[in-house]
Amino acid sequence: MKNLAYPLRWLILLALIHSAFADVRIKDIVTIENDRQLPLIGYGLVVGLNGTGDRAGGSRGTVFTIQSISNMLERFGVTVPKDELRTRNVAAVMITAQTPVFGRAGSKFDVTVSSLGDANSLQGGVLLMSPLRSEQGVYYGSAQGPISIGGYNIETSAGEKYQSNHALVGLVPNGGMLSVPSADHQIDLSQPLRFLLTEPDFVTACRIAARINDYYETTGFMEQKLTSVARPINAGLVELAFPDLVDSQQMASFFIATVETLQVRPDVEARVVINERTGTIVSGGNVKINEVLISHGNLTIQVKRMPLISQPSASFSNAGQTVVDYITETTVQEGEAQVAVLPATTSVSDLATALNQLALRPRDVIAIFQAIKQAGALNARLIIM
Repeated sequence: MKNLAYPLRWLILLALIHSAFADVRIKDIVTIENDRQLPLIGYGLVVGLNGTGDRAGGSRGTVFTIQSISNMLERFGVTVPKDELRTRNVAAVMITAQTPVFGRAGSKFDVTVSSLGDANSLQGGVLLMSPLRSEQGVYYGSAQGPISIGGYNIETSAGEKYQSNHALVGLVPNGGMLSVPSADHQIDLSQPLRFLLTEPDFVTACRIAARINDYYETTGFMEQKLTSVARPINAGLVELAFPDLVDSQQMASFFIATVETLQVRPDVEARVVINERTGTIVSGGNVKINEVLISHGNLTIQVKRMPLISQPSASFSNAGQTVVDYITETTVQEGEAQVAVLPATTSVSDLATALNQLALRPRDVIAIFQAIKQAGALNARLIIM
């Protein structure tokens, strides 16, 4: 096979996950129902910007930024006419976060700030203390601290701009602090414990329930062999009843910790994920392909435009003038067709080997995957991002 100008290994990342998935801890594939986090939202001001705030463009500025600064200064006993306020170093932002799992008063968590006005950058800014509330408007805590944007946005006096990453959204690490507990963390022993699967799957749910029951049958934790501790409710939910020996909060915590460390083998759906923007293909090793013929040929059309200068002779130099014209040259080159035949039950690794031999470009590989799916030979779900 000929080695084309763009080797497949340079332009595409094909991640192969082995079909023999390793056992994982139950805690890594489930969440406890009472562990749910509450989304929080708030409004605040970011100060300390280097002229990149909400009036950086020289306009009148956003009304809510000016109003917020005026209200804040009045609380500190400072009265300034709104027309005299200069907000180039201040930006109004929206704050979003989630309460930490089993968060108590004083627990800290990360918050994200996003520009709300016409600021150019939040680089170097500090978020002033701002309240955080739930969707019902209940106050849960506050947020403040220096902002990290993970990049930069620089504009020189000559009009040149240098930017790395998005500079209008930043993170305040451990900037949020709870003032009240996010939920009642007492465990009700009369009610079953509910495990929510992060990737709902009936096979995985049944394996989790069977693994828990087998463990407690062999350890003698159950008083009767016919009693089941865990049972799958549906593809995304497994209920876990507390045995009679668990009669306190301390015992319940020990019981849950023991269950979370048990290992199961999750069943993963066969998927092929394609990102057309980056030319990335990620596929699971359990993807199988039926017998299929792949034929691929490249057609390259190249158009060259060359200048042609017409210079008048010396005797007519006073009356004539130099004329520049262009001529075009078109060449068509059709590459040799590449053919590969894949037998039945071909794995992704076999397909990767065949495509590497064809030395295809990433876009061609994506088109081949789509064609294989349309032909009914791809036994997997094709996801295009």
